[in-house]
Amino acid sequence: MARKEDVIAFKVDSDLARALEGVPNRSEFIRLAVLAALDSRCPLCRGTGVLDEREKAHWVEFSRSHRIEECDDCHARRLVCRAEPGDAEPSAADAAAPGYAPSLPQSRPAGRS
Repeated sequence: MARKEDVIAFKVDSDLARALEGVPNRSEFIRLAVLAALDSRCPLCRGTGVLDEREKAHWVEFSRSHRIEECDDCHARRLVCRAEPGDAEPSAADAAAPGYAPSLPQSRPAGRS
């Protein structure tokens, strides 16, 4: 890992402090955990769980030709394109189908989700 030049401090509750007591290199553990969390955050809301009105409008537009479905193999949720060349709007049947989610993720007040 590259030379560390910045120090970032944060407060934790006593339970988390006790849980970290047994970790041999807490700094390295925390750095790796933060990097993993940043790598896994939602690209649309950037991990906040909240869309502003402009982002939500883009999501609604995108969801008109995509759906959320469960993978048959690993059961993870995934986005699937259902648009075909020349399609502009989903059919009424598509819009009523399970997994059609024009308003997901929901906008909600800022804060922890």
